[in-house]
Amino acid sequence: MTAESITSARTDRIPWAAMAGIIATVTVFAVAQGLTYPLLSFILERQGTTSGLIGLSAAMTPLGFILSAPFIPALSQCLGGARLAILCSILAALTLITIAWMQDIWAWMPLRFLLGFFANPLYVISETWLISITPAPRRGRIMGLYSSIVSGGFAIGPLSLGLTGTEGWPPFMIGITAFLLCGLIVLAVAARLPEMPGEGEATSVGGIFVLAPLLLFAVFTAAAFEQILLSLFAVYGAALGSAEGRIASLITCIIAGNAALQILLGRVAERFGSTRMMLFCVLACLAGCLLLPSVFTTWLIWPLVFVWGGVSFGIYTLSLIQLGERFAGQALIAGNAAFALVWGIGGIVGSPATGLAMQLIGHQGLPLSLGLLSCVLAVFLMTRKWRG
Repeated sequence: MTAESITSARTDRIPWAAMAGIIATVTVFAVAQGLTYPLLSFILERQGTTSGLIGLSAAMTPLGFILSAPFIPALSQCLGGARLAILCSILAALTLITIAWMQDIWAWMPLRFLLGFFANPLYVISETWLISITPAPRRGRIMGLYSSIVSGGFAIGPLSLGLTGTEGWPPFMIGITAFLLCGLIVLAVAARLPEMPGEGEATSVGGIFVLAPLLLFAVFTAAAFEQILLSLFAVYGAALGSAEGRIASLITCIIAGNAALQILLGRVAERFGSTRMMLFCVLACLAGCLLLPSVFTTWLIWPLVFVWGGVSFGIYTLSLIQLGERFAGQALIAGNAAFALVWGIGGIVGSPATGLAMQLIGHQGLPLSLGLLSCVLAVFLMTRKWRG
């Protein structure tokens, strides 16, 4: 089933009120998510935890993404998207309160899993809402706008650590407040939000793996990049002698690149095609991996991580655009859930594997791991292009 067969009657009119509510909801959720990764990594690093264990701890959140994904289509149809989003916001806030209270890596393992389990439905629901109400001719710029604003939310999270520090309750209170605010926004705009799409033939999450394997591998790559950078960039920087403040600022710069470049990437994709733009982003990611070790201690690190962050997350933005081009109705919900599942796999595989690589060969295991992943996706994309 193609998106065009179901959306052909859609006009170019955009329901801005609903769109603003959707984006605002997931943005404040992103603030909390963007804060938790570096915050918990800093705490564990200060406690003398090995990079392998830090990566394993970070992998618990994407594990929650993986195991929650197959249930989201049915839950969203049963409870309704708005009710499910509000419930998940409350549960995520309660989980973060418990994490702040316990301060123990082994207790954090199941708690970070629950955090991912409760966070995942909100992203799936929000992206399904957004794709379903966006006219096809404007899909690139709208999804770019969405990614930019959500990335801005992620940037606020690490940036706030410079104001609150990484000790005690203050940094956790920012995340807890953001989770609760998310639920309040959904409640405020619930009447304007669209119903979960129910038209078309039902497609399982597993069915999307058969229909779009390369698209899902692109999501895997984008997820691995983000999870590795958020959870292990602090370890990489510490190994090179950087202070916590500088590392937090670099992480913020990476996410700022996400926020600044997504609209541009979406507009260019509307003109030149999302597949061609995805290949460009992957090759730019590879270039960033090759340059990182030589420029980390120079001023060039700032523009490098800015662009690097933008193009690495751009892979996901372009994947969302392609998802909207290829699927609609119930298949769209299944596709978004499959994206979430693969995003979780990318995080749960990427962080521990890179952490282990850093333990075995040193801190340069981070750019080497990311570079290898970029190479594989680039080869797959070029192979598909050559085959027409």
